[in-house]
Amino acid sequence: MMRWTTAFFPLWALLGAGWALGQPELFTPLKPGIIPLLGVVMFGMGLSLLPRDFVSVVRRPRIVALGVALQFGLMPLIAWSLARLFDLPPALAAGLVLVGACPGGTASNLVCYLARGDLALSITLTACSTLLAVVATPFLTWLYVGQTVPVPVWSMLLSVLKVVLLPVVGGLLINRILGERLTPVKRLFPLLSVAAIVIIIAIVVALNRGRILHMIASTALLVVLHNGLGLAGGYGAGRLLGLDTRTNHTLAIEVGMQNSGLAVTLATQYFSAAAALPGALFSVWHNLSGSMLAAWWSRDHSPSVSEGPATSGQTEE
Repeated sequence: MMRWTTAFFPLWALLGAGWALGQPELFTPLKPGIIPLLGVVMFGMGLSLLPRDFVSVVRRPRIVALGVALQFGLMPLIAWSLARLFDLPPALAAGLVLVGACPGGTASNLVCYLARGDLALSITLTACSTLLAVVATPFLTWLYVGQTVPVPVWSMLLSVLKVVLLPVVGGLLINRILGERLTPVKRLFPLLSVAAIVIIIAIVVALNRGRILHMIASTALLVVLHNGLGLAGGYGAGRLLGLDTRTNHTLAIEVGMQNSGLAVTLATQYFSAAAALPGALFSVWHNLSGSMLAAWWSRDHSPSVSEGPATSGQTEE
């Protein structure tokens, strides 16, 4: 039952998005619950980790550097190229580039978890790209669209601290102390994770319902292409360098999934409502595409999701 529920994660995500489009009033009041929901998910991920998982990542600094370079090198360049190719209006072009210039989102950690990727590497890349985004996001946006976008430094750091680092470290420590006694609890967290992300998707759709319904078809297509090319670029770069399948999956997810919530916030504050449209749609689409990949890739590994990710650095072909 548990495996069947998590395997159909994309279906639940689509149903949740459809429900939110039809009855947004049910989900918009739940906006304050997004951070606590992600906190619960990240805590569950922490329960599946051991300190040796992060030690193995530290021993692979080149892979971490590769992931961050792909994150900030590919995504804004792809966004700018698509905007130029399709001759987007300035506001929409700025919004698409802003999505590409943002760091990886915490949702990528959940997708990596469900895909049985290298979770420790995923969390490390998310944390590193978020810290670097303090400088990288405004500089890359200025570079590609000619405007400097101020980044809320302390708010971003506090968000990462609350949503990623503290819950994960808390779960990791409890797992370290209690170990096998947590097995029944660990088995519940994949289901809780699926429920949490479906609710988050529904909230995002409800909050952006008007924009999504009136979005230009070409803009929606560009968002899908942006995400797809990012996923393919992350995976392809790993393949070209001869990395193992599990690492390639992780790189694809980290590069292709952005902190689109940050993009929406910055676009609304510093550009216009139109510039926020790419980020609003990206918020929905990258969770759907990521969940579909998670369902597909999770079949490539023998351990069940409830057992957590294998030790980082293990080659699985």
